[in-house]
Parts: sequence; structure tokens; C-alpha cells
Amino acid sequence: MPQPESQKARRKRSLLLKYACLLVVTAIALLWISSATAATPFTDSPAVAENTQWVLLTGCLVFFMNAGFAMVESGFCRSANAITVLAKNLIVFAIATVAYWVLGFGFMFGDGNDFIGTNGFLLPPDLSPLTGKDYQGVFNSLKWAAIPLTAKFFFQLTFAGTAATIVSGAVAERIKFSAFMTFSFLLVLTYSITGHWIWGGGFLYKLGFRDFAGSTVVHSVGGWAALMGILLLQPRLGKYRRFNPDDKRTWRDTTFYGKKIISMPAHNLSSATLGCFILWLGWFGFNTGSTLTANSQAIAHVLLVTLIGGAMGAIGATFWSWQFYEKPSLSFMVNGILAGCVSITASCAFVNIPSAAFIGFCGGVLVVYAAIFLNKCQIDDPVGAVPVHLVCGIWGTLAVGLFSQDPSSYSWSKQFFNLDKGGLFFGGGINLLLTQIFGIVVVGVFTFLFSAIAWIGISYLIYAVSDTSGADFNVSKSLRVFPQEEVVGLDSLFAEGNNIKRLKREYIQAQRQRRSWERKYNIRE
Repeated sequence: MPQPESQKARRKRSLLLKYACLLVVTAIALLWISSATAATPFTDSPAVAENTQWVLLTGCLVFFMNAGFAMVESGFCRSANAITVLAKNLIVFAIATVAYWVLGFGFMFGDGNDFIGTNGFLLPPDLSPLTGKDYQGVFNSLKWAAIPLTAKFFFQLTFAGTAATIVSGAVAERIKFSAFMTFSFLLVLTYSITGHWIWGGGFLYKLGFRDFAGSTVVHSVGGWAALMGILLLQPRLGKYRRFNPDDKRTWRDTTFYGKKIISMPAHNLSSATLGCFILWLGWFGFNTGSTLTANSQAIAHVLLVTLIGGAMGAIGATFWSWQFYEKPSLSFMVNGILAGCVSITASCAFVNIPSAAFIGFCGGVLVVYAAIFLNKCQIDDPVGAVPVHLVCGIWGTLAVGLFSQDPSSYSWSKQFFNLDKGGLFFGGGINLLLTQIFGIVVVGVFTFLFSAIAWIGISYLIYAVSDTSGADFNVSKSLRVFPQEEVVGLDSLFAEGNNIKRLKREYIQAQRQRRSWERKYNIRE
């Protein structure tokens, strides 16, 4: 019978593996640097200069949305996990930058086939900002945009970072930091593949699927990945428990499985509210920048539609949460604004203002019902990421097939919509709606399955390299921190959490003392 590997041998093997990976990465980097070529210089026209300035400005607004996500998520979580949530929101964009630069941008916009780009890795130079027939390069899906390639990359990178950070809040307060970092890299890749189907000239775009600024491409993809993570991680400790005999049962705090829903209040709603305003501001860049051109009429229309959608989302969420809780809820006001913005993102260039108001209001209503439904299903989402980004992302994508104006209604429709008919409610028939439904299903199934494989693979990798590999493999246990770490707070795992480390030691000592008393006096719970 083979002897189990010693801890010293395991550490030695792990160290050798790290050095081997470092050598491989260094060799690849040196090879790429030696073969890289400079871009061909061009003299910018006034139009190219205006377009570039506009896209870079809006890209910076989208980048700033990461601060909003960090404040909303850390504010909605408990104080003992704030450092961890902030760290995840900070590191996720760094990881997304590397992943998108190395592979993602090529997968998404590089020339290839209808399913994936096979060129353009590590951002090779092309003849941007030349457009149309004058363009030469491997990013033909973006040749219509008269801006430099670097501007195209930067703006699209900020979207990839947004998709990756959606998962952070959904899996907060119990996931291992290393597991989240690894998954963030993989999520950028699946985001890029499905993005190619829609924005990279892939098969969904050719079928007529339309998503102007990313209700499906960005938000639903992040939402599907977050949902799979929640299901595999399972709820936070103490979130759902059995009713005590003297507990008062109400339908509001009872799950479908008969357990009591335990409230875990947000620790800083001031931070969450400020983060919401930052996100709302960033959304003006998110949606208007998707024009990739300084088209004043299109920009003004998209910005106003985005504002109306967010405002009506807040009103819808406030009204319906008031009905459910019998008092207003600031948390749902925040998520209502975000829900309205997500809902209008796909159709913001294609719908009129009254339609935008209705779409945003419905998004606000949906986010309330979705959050309540998930809670009753014992699906624990600490910040409401799945209701906001997945549910409202699906609704926003369907809204394109319902409310899109006839292409002749707006001067920019030929460039951005590129279809002969509008939505169902404006005389366009049912074809666009059916295409939107098909696209939602295809992207959802692919992302959900990819995320499942990625989460399980990461879990097994952690299990294989850990000191507990002699125990049976369990996906949730490998992805989660230890129970005592979760109870004390994940901030105890960071260098800044020294006081929490002391509390952690005291907690472990107390638990050991309790078990000792139980054994000594034969106490049973």
C-alpha cells in the first residue's frame, strides 16, 4: 500500500510547481516582447480626435464604476468582511486587465469564426482608426469605429472588468480569496466568448440578436456565473435555521422549506448609497460610450433614457418593497436604481422615453420579487447581485424585442440597430423577440455550464494541494473558508485584520473549552 505524501514533500512539490510556472511565463513574455511591432502612425482628423476623446472619457467613467461596486458591496455586507469585499473589488479589475489583454480581447473581437475569435491575442497593432475598406488588421468586427485600437481595447476592457466584479458581492462573506481570484480570470474568458457571439459579429448577431450596451453580454453573464457560485457555495452560516418552538412564524420570514430567514443587516448604508450614485453616474458612460463615436444626438438620447430608466427603477422598487415590508427600504431603493439601469442597457439606443420609463419601472419591481423569491428558496445572495444583474439583464434583453422603435425613427439606428423592423409593440412582429429569447437561453446555458465546470475545477485544485486531501472531496468545503473564520469574519485572513485574528483565537479557545465541558459533563444539544 503506498504511503501518504508527507507535508514537507507536498510543500516542496508546490514550490517546484510555482518556479516552473514562473519560468514558463517569463519565457513567453520575453518571446512576445522581442517579436512585438509598433503601430503605424496616423495623422488624426478632427472627427477621430473627437471620437477618441469621447470614448476615453466614458471608459474612465465605466472604470470608476468599480469604486461604486466596492462601496455598495462592502456597505451591504457585515463589517467583519468589509476588507475582504474591498480587496476582491480591487484585485478583480487587475486580473480582468491581464486576462482580457492576453486572451479575452482576441476571443471577443478577433477574426475567427461564428463562435470564437482566433486572432488578436496580446493586442497586435492594426490600421485603426481607418474604417471600412481602408481598415487592415484582425479586428474586423470593430472596423466601423473611427478610433485607435488602444481606445477600443480600453473601453471594452472596462466592460470585462464590470462583468467580473458582479460575482464578488454574490459570493461574499464565505468564499476563499484564492478561489475568487482564479474564477475571475476564467470568467473574463467566458465573457469574451459569449461577447463574440453578439458584439464580435458571431452567430447570434447574424441571427438578429441585439444588445446595445450589455444587458446580456455583461450583466446576465456575470449574473449566471454568480448564481452558480451561490448554489455551489451554499448559504452563509446562520442565514437559515429551524424555527424554535417559541418563534413566531410569518410568511415573510419563512422559506419554502420551512426554515426561518435570519436577517444579516448591512453595516454601512451610507457607503452603499454613495456607491449607488457613483454607479448611476458611471452608467451614463457605460451606455453612451457604447456608441464608440461622438454622435451628439445618439449620446443625448441614450443618456436621458438611462437616467429615466434608473429613476423609474427606484420608484418601482420603493413602492413594491413598501408593500411587502409595510415600510420603505433604502436597500431596495439602491438596488432599484441599479435594476432600472441594467434593464434599459440593452435597448437604450432603440427605445423612446416612455418605453424607457416602463422598462425601468418593471426592472425595479422585478428586483424586489426576485430577491424575495431567492431568499425563500434559500439561495443566499448578500448584495442582491443575481436579482439586479441576471433577472433584470434578462428583462432588459427581452425589452429590445418588445419596445424597439422602427429603425427609421432615429438617425443612428442604421449604424447601431442594423435591422429592418423594430419590436413587437411597434409593428415589428414577433421575430426579434423570439431571437432575443433564443440568445438569452444560449448565453445562459453556456455561461451556467462553463461556470459550474470552472467552480468545480477550482474547488478540486484547492482540495488537491491542501493538507486535507486525505478527506473526501466536497465542492462547497473546498471553496469556502473554515467555519470559525466565517463566524469571526473573513477580514481576519488579511494583514489589516490583526484585532480580528485575536478574536479568532479567542473564539477557537472558547469552542474547545465548550467541547471539553460537553464531554466532561455528557452535555448534548
